[in-house]
Amino acid sequence: MTTILAPVLIRDATPDDWAAIWPFLRAIAAAGETYTYPRDITEEHARSIWMPGPPAVAFVAVDDDGTVLGSAKAGPNQLGPGSHVATASFMVDPAHGRRGTGRALGEHVVAWATAQGYRAMQFNAVVETNTRAVALWHALGFATVGVVPEAFHHPEHGYVGLTVMHRTL
Repeated sequence: MTTILAPVLIRDATPDDWAAIWPFLRAIAAAGETYTYPRDITEEHARSIWMPGPPAVAFVAVDDDGTVLGSAKAGPNQLGPGSHVATASFMVDPAHGRRGTGRALGEHVVAWATAQGYRAMQFNAVVETNTRAVALWHALGFATVGVVPEAFHHPEHGYVGLTVMHRTL
């Protein structure tokens, strides 16, 4: 049975939020199942990727007591003539998963990108074995553009594909 989380507040991340994001980002990267980050990523490297500054933005989802449940980052997928297409990445603290936080972050980021004037959003590397994420993005209107075969080395499943997904805004 899935318990849906009471409404969460999603807001811009502040530097002070990093202390709550880093533990679950480190654990997710170390598991090596869903992100192309090095499994031994340093805190400094992770912070530079996750909270890079303008034109990108990072968000946090927090509950009523201010606990950070998950985070997302979004910005242009490419520079220059490709900057009208957004991209985003999402992480939910596993201790707070399966309660709607990922969906809330996804909906928020799509609305943010639309309000910022992006014409579309593209995800470059959704691990194909991350079926919950693939299903969520399909439910939020993303289409699978293609799968890059064996582009991700999963610790359990071996070489699996990276799914490229797109949605017009």
